Amino acid sequence: MSNPILQFGTSRFLQAHVDLFVAQALRHDPSKALGRITVVQTTSSAESRVRIDALRSSSVYPVRIRGKKGDATIDEIVQCNAITEALNAADDWPTLRERIRRDVKVIVSNTGDTGYVSFSEDIARGFNGTSVPRGFPAKLAALLHDRFSAAAEPITLLPCELVSHNGDTLRDAVLSIANQWHADDAFIRYLEHDCVWVNSLVDRIVSEPIHPVGAIAELYALWAIERQANMVLPCEHEDIVVTDDLAHYERLKLFLLNLGHTMLAELWLTDQSAGANVLDAMRNEAWREILESVWHDEVLPVFDALGKHEAARAYLVDVRNRFENPFLDHRLADIARNHEEKKQRRFKPVIDLARELGLEIAQKRLVAALH
Repeated sequence: MSNPILQFGTSRFLQAHVDLFVAQALRHDPSKALGRITVVQTTSSAESRVRIDALRSSSVYPVRIRGKKGDATIDEIVQCNAITEALNAADDWPTLRERIRRDVKVIVSNTGDTGYVSFSEDIARGFNGTSVPRGFPAKLAALLHDRFSAAAEPITLLPCELVSHNGDTLRDAVLSIANQWHADDAFIRYLEHDCVWVNSLVDRIVSEPIHPVGAIAELYALWAIERQANMVLPCEHEDIVVTDDLAHYERLKLFLLNLGHTMLAELWLTDQSAGANVLDAMRNEAWREILESVWHDEVLPVFDALGKHEAARAYLVDVRNRFENPFLDHRLADIARNHEEKKQRRFKPVIDLARELGLEIAQKRLVAALH
């Protein structure tokens, strides 16, 4: 088996985004995709193990796409068949080491909010090829060292974690591990200059899992990828945008969609009897008024000052439509997880940017939510 795409993470998001894109490209025109995917469970999560076992049993799973396009209702199931190998890092480490040495051209990851954490036990182990590192950066450092030692061709890494400059951040985490392992200069140069670490932004609401593997998702999808020399993409797809201005897409998503979700979660946490999901929240007149006020008075002036008046308002039209999708059960309880951390990531940057731009806007609700 020779799968050129190696994916770390089994999330329903990846199932309905990257994996779906590759499956659709293969179905439309096999020349538009590199090939099939090997997916790797990186943690001890029981839920992830169920998905891995399901993918081993059958490499085909459903993604249900639901929403409205104009007056038309879209409700379709796409059978995804891009994943043909499913591994568990703890159990299948020798196989994974073999794959990285010869088969892989692109690495994709989505390891969650804490995926880039490094652990002291990983630092102590050094380049111990037989044991499995605990953290994702250490796993990647060890595997890339295997690839380097095998003199394999350079590799492209496309992290999808919702971290600003995710490619740069992951590179720095792996370099830190390698330096603490006292790696030689040649390997450090390989990580810095031969591997292609790509910053990207993913945007799709994947509201529910289908058990044991599969997902329910909205129509809208975007994978914005920052252009880099020598990068290899897993596929060509109409929802992939290669751009020289990734920051523009990041601001739109963070300041309008993500901020909007977190503001609704903030309201829900004060009165959990008022609704269970985003659609309920958008139909709550008082909450809707607050959200629209935040967007209009505290966020859009920042985009105006950046010269992005039209782009921000066009994106906000899409956001409203997505929030009002009657077919998605996007639970406010899910959005409210890690709420304090999310407020810092989603509210504080727009407040800071307004100050940097010298805007005289109060941003009272955003500031109050942080205190």
